[in-house]
Amino acid sequence: MKILLVNDQYFLANNGMTISARRFAKVLESHGHEVRVVSTGRPGDSPYLMKKRRVPIFDKLITSQGMAFAVTDKKIYRQALEWADIVHFLSPFSLTHNGIKMAREMGVPYTAAFHVQPENITSSIHLYKWEFVNRFIYKWFKFSIYKYCTHIHCPSHFIERELRKNNYYGKLHVISNGIDPDFKYRKIEKSPEFEDKFLILTIGRLSVEKRQDVLIDAINKSKYSDQIQLIIAGQGPRKEQILKQAKSLKNPAIINFYTHEELLDVIAMSDLYAHPAQVEIEAMSCMEAFAGGLVPIIADSKKSATPQFALDERSLFETGNSDDLAKKIDYWIEHEQERKEMEYKYSESAQKYKLEECVLKAEEMFEMAIEDTNRAKEEGRYAKKKDEKYIKA
Repeated sequence: MKILLVNDQYFLANNGMTISARRFAKVLESHGHEVRVVSTGRPGDSPYLMKKRRVPIFDKLITSQGMAFAVTDKKIYRQALEWADIVHFLSPFSLTHNGIKMAREMGVPYTAAFHVQPENITSSIHLYKWEFVNRFIYKWFKFSIYKYCTHIHCPSHFIERELRKNNYYGKLHVISNGIDPDFKYRKIEKSPEFEDKFLILTIGRLSVEKRQDVLIDAINKSKYSDQIQLIIAGQGPRKEQILKQAKSLKNPAIINFYTHEELLDVIAMSDLYAHPAQVEIEAMSCMEAFAGGLVPIIADSKKSATPQFALDERSLFETGNSDDLAKKIDYWIEHEQERKEMEYKYSESAQKYKLEECVLKAEEMFEMAIEDTNRAKEEGRYAKKKDEKYIKA
């Protein structure tokens, strides 16, 4: 197949969605497919590059979140769509809205992924608890994009349920983004500066909804705070605030954005993984950590898919409750043998999310979309008008 991926910031490898998309593309190519990309980027990144859109007032915030928005160039888009057998849209913004409209007019099959949770947006503007705002964004995404999609990729059962609750129709395909095979059980000696420290790792964008503040408070409340070294892997708009809060720790926190190879080593030398985020569609960072042999402690948020990975209550804590998180940290420090046994169990549990198998499921979704479009054309049921919801059943 000739597969076209559409994502505003595909070439910015600093957020989970784009990192997953690039791994996904690599495996598709290894299966013999040809993959091209419509995105913003630098000359040479893709034959179908769009200019980056500047957003007054919010541009700095958007950039700090590892995001970018594209300006649609219809001439370039048309060339890309003429080349493709199937288009897979990855982000729910104007580039996708315009692309779906053109794909429908040209009769090109397409699918769309749901990767951006409304709560990710409302958390950044401190409206996370305003449920009516979250519901409005779900409605807006549906109105502008997903009502035109017969096949929607959901990275988790959690987001599938959220879409059903918000009256999304069409076929929802629950397919994990998949764990890169490089993340497997592995242990290495700690760096000399960490030899006498208990290393707690957390991975994620430095933003409000990831709740690194709760983890820092919990470490300060731990009975073993003088032994704990916190490593925060990520970047984002709240770095200065987090650094300021982390000054309260007895051992200065390390905050850094790691390359793929560096992150593998950080996971391999760490003792425990904490995931305090209150909003997650899937949480690849947590999956990669426990695949690498770390026991996780996960916030039990109702707005997150991550609690599904906990093998028992010892790996869950009450969302936003630093006292409860401190107790769970202390438990795992005090029960080293149990922790080492669970490391193997967590690593084994990651096998069901193998990247290779997830890509095979996505290929099946693409084939279904192509078959549906071709059948609808043959039977005269293909919906092209912009006000029609999707290919008529």
